[in-house]
Amino acid sequence: MRALIVDDEPNIRKVLSRILSETGFEPYEAGSTAQAVELLHSTYFDFAVLDLRLPDGSGIDLLKTIKENQNDTTVLIITAFASAETAITAMKLGAYDYVTKPFNIDELRIVVKNIKENILLQRKVRELQQYADVYQFMVGKSEAMKKVFNTIDKIAPFDTNVLVTGESGTGKELVAKAIHQKSRRSEKPFIAINCASLPAELLESELFGYAKGAFTGAYTTKRGLIEEADKGTLFLDEIGEMPQSLQAKLLRFLEDKKIRPLGSSAEIQVDVRVIAATNRPVAELTSSGDFRSDLYYRLATFELALPSLRERREDIPLLIDHFVKALAKKFEKNITKIEPDFVDAIMQHELKGNVRELKNIIERSIILSEDGQLRNTISYAREQSCEYEDELPSTGFDLNKHLADIEAKMISKALKKADGVKSKAAELLGLTFRELRYKLSKQKTK
Repeated sequence: MRALIVDDEPNIRKVLSRILSETGFEPYEAGSTAQAVELLHSTYFDFAVLDLRLPDGSGIDLLKTIKENQNDTTVLIITAFASAETAITAMKLGAYDYVTKPFNIDELRIVVKNIKENILLQRKVRELQQYADVYQFMVGKSEAMKKVFNTIDKIAPFDTNVLVTGESGTGKELVAKAIHQKSRRSEKPFIAINCASLPAELLESELFGYAKGAFTGAYTTKRGLIEEADKGTLFLDEIGEMPQSLQAKLLRFLEDKKIRPLGSSAEIQVDVRVIAATNRPVAELTSSGDFRSDLYYRLATFELALPSLRERREDIPLLIDHFVKALAKKFEKNITKIEPDFVDAIMQHELKGNVRELKNIIERSIILSEDGQLRNTISYAREQSCEYEDELPSTGFDLNKHLADIEAKMISKALKKADGVKSKAAELLGLTFRELRYKLSKQKTK
């Protein structure tokens, strides 16, 4: 930790430097206000010791300057001209403490030691608050989730590309946001795009932008999302669904950090960290030929695999409590009791859709609750949504047609719930975007 000593007496500075060094600070000395301001412009200080009377100004004015530019810096005032008025003024302006000359060295050591402990405590509080803010939507105390949190903490400070893998609904975008928020890029943009939600041509123009007149309808120049994310993070969800032609262009960008908008001859230098995600097995990504292996290795400088909810069932009660509180507040419902059979039913449920499916179950249960209690309605809801017959008619029936009808109804409901966004509807149904697109095309041909 760095400490700034501002006093016009060299011997005082020497004594203070020794005390601060013994306590674990790295001391910097200034004999005037001008020297102190120059140091403040180039260096961050955790602690500052200021004399109130300086040859070219006032320690009070310097205190104001420190608090305006480095508000977290702890300031200790030392002066031979003590008065109640100056003490009150200094404390009102944010000074931590006030010591008079001539001071007792042993007493000053104790003061400095206490200040160091307070600085470390405040730093820990800020770190814990940041941790809580980053992970507030990532609920879990299982060993699997502790490993995920630990990995995020380790890789976030570095600009390495990351590939997040895991089943649909495991929270891949939340992980990407956490990595961004804990990185040096946290104050810059976080831009996310789902690669399966747009046709190839539109996806290319969205990512790379285009110049005016690049194609019919390009009436103005448009910045791409990569350029919008400059100095920040670009999150490419469902990267496995990106067309081959666009994969090559993305690879070139990852190699030289330059983009060329559609219809433009000029290249633009961009500083972007890329985090990609896929719900497809990595081996399937490259072996199928749908995804370039060189792009995979470029994206997966570090690979982070998320566990399915089935692999961390001990987190389910925590997630239930989290979603019940959040969704009850959202829908203005007073939920007073969660019945044990409700939790038991969810614990036994397969939850192929992971956290997203769990959230949907709880959301539906809260909306349907009429007495403020949540009971086991999972089986009933599943039966009602599928509308299947318990008894086989004596005349028999066409099973394939029956299943096709159920599939068509569920797809229709999913599209309606997703406001027509096919990628979101696919997630609700536990399908990939391509699977849903294939099923829709089959319905059109019938």
